[in-house]
Amino acid sequence: MVEHVVVIGAGVYGAAVTAALTRRGARVTVVDAAAPAGGTSGATFSWTNSCGKQPRPYHDLSVAGMAAHRRLAAEAPLSDWYHEGGNLEWADDEAGRTKLRRKVDGVLDYGYEARWLTRAQALRLEPDMSPAELPDDGIAYFPQEGWIEPARLIGHLLSTSVVAGTELVRDDAVTGLEVTDGLVRSVHLASGRRIVTDAVVNCAGPGADRVAGLAGLTLPMRNTRGVLVYTSPAAVAVSRVVHAPGVHLRPDGGGRLLLHTHEIDGAAHLDDRGRITVDQPAIDTVLDAGRALYPGLRDVVVESVRVGERPIPGDGLPVLGRAVDLPNFHFAVSHSGATLSVHAGDLVAAEALGENQDDALAAFRFERF
Repeated sequence: MVEHVVVIGAGVYGAAVTAALTRRGARVTVVDAAAPAGGTSGATFSWTNSCGKQPRPYHDLSVAGMAAHRRLAAEAPLSDWYHEGGNLEWADDEAGRTKLRRKVDGVLDYGYEARWLTRAQALRLEPDMSPAELPDDGIAYFPQEGWIEPARLIGHLLSTSVVAGTELVRDDAVTGLEVTDGLVRSVHLASGRRIVTDAVVNCAGPGADRVAGLAGLTLPMRNTRGVLVYTSPAAVAVSRVVHAPGVHLRPDGGGRLLLHTHEIDGAAHLDDRGRITVDQPAIDTVLDAGRALYPGLRDVVVESVRVGERPIPGDGLPVLGRAVDLPNFHFAVSHSGATLSVHAGDLVAAEALGENQDDALAAFRFERF
């Protein structure tokens, strides 16, 4: 019988798994090498969506993840981390427009809500955008999408768990796993502490392959960097996620905006001291694109630039649930943690405590590698 579970990682997945385990009555210790939300969850665009995700099980899991966020936000008093404002997207060349049409057609076939807007309709949703930056039509709108504030969500999930008896161990990296007779028996920390456990859940994000290796398992990962630009506050009405050709943006609280494009990600590199830096011209290009789309941003400055490491399993799909050869070792690892964590974390927690989740998790098992 599983009574005590160690959760490795205190990002969105670790917090969601911890909360689900605690709710089910397990004794939980969640450990992190740094502070909660201090890794990828603190540097993410955190767009909640299932926009073009393939194959179908991945799409369905993402839709269920969006619904789980909606339920949690409705149930939690004074919740302030979930924003379902929708997502606007358009392209500025024929190849991009063709790709967008295929994406919209695909999600509509799945029963996912999407519709086409004209410039005038888009401006009614986002009136501070520059009309000159918008096409006459062909603007895709996905009304059920949105974003989360990961640190606020993680704070809620962990604080409610700690009140219920969970132990939170921070700034203490996992250095070893004791495996005997085909089971993980204990977790060893950098501080020298040894935690005896009945089960382990690997929620270590971009470091999940290292943790798996400590258990003798090989998890292929192809992590990538993501560069995020945070502006100073501006009195500009931005209520939605916007994917424009030159910039992706969303609100980030306090009047600030979060800006990104995939093109800027390549501008992050290691300097001679081993620190990650971002080329200034790339930052300026994204900021200029944001100002062009929202002229009210002309006086904003860049307050900070963060570089996150996206945890991406080798085939791009989530890795969820128990490992057959080490049945008390469980995974909760994916790129789409912002969307999936609350729902997928609940499934993984249920399986860690002995509930059969084969129907939900079959497509995401570790053994496919």
